[in-house]
Amino acid sequence: MNKTIVLLLLLTIGFLSCKNSEKEVDKIEIVKQYFKTLDNSDYSKISDWFADSLTTIEGEYKQAYSKSDYLGFLKWDSVFDPNYEILEIGQNNGIVKAKISKMDKRISFLHEEPFIINQIIKFENDKIISVETEYMGFNEATWERNKNGLLSWIDENHAELNGFIYDQTESGGIKFLKAIELYKNKK
Repeated sequence: MNKTIVLLLLLTIGFLSCKNSEKEVDKIEIVKQYFKTLDNSDYSKISDWFADSLTTIEGEYKQAYSKSDYLGFLKWDSVFDPNYEILEIGQNNGIVKAKISKMDKRISFLHEEPFIINQIIKFENDKIISVETEYMGFNEATWERNKNGLLSWIDENHAELNGFIYDQTESGGIKFLKAIELYKNKK
């Protein structure tokens, strides 16, 4: 009888250990699918992965989004035809850490090379609740030079587009992209 209890106890512990490992793999898989979705700009399933609200953190800038607000932000991002590549990914204590390369038309123009970012993705009840971003090797001088040149030229030549840089909606993204194209073709 004692051997049976010990065997059942060991089997239960083994089963629970396997189940916990599966959850860790699932969070990494969720993050991989999240970046694949961002890369393809197909947001049909993205709200399944998020809690009712999501917080993004970039340095000292912290923004809380509802699911619909975050989807609106992603539609802005999709205007620039982004390409996300996972360079590294891992999980520790339920937190997924990923090193990402991101390139799109806006980044190409302003930064002239891909963003390399470290992201910390936190979960609650198997849903993403926050994404913290740290930029690696951000070239602020290039970014500022290109941004200021663009803004000055647009202000002088296409004032109807002013404000695009702060409008993170799909229509704001379309204006941003139009401003970049007009500026590049000015010569």
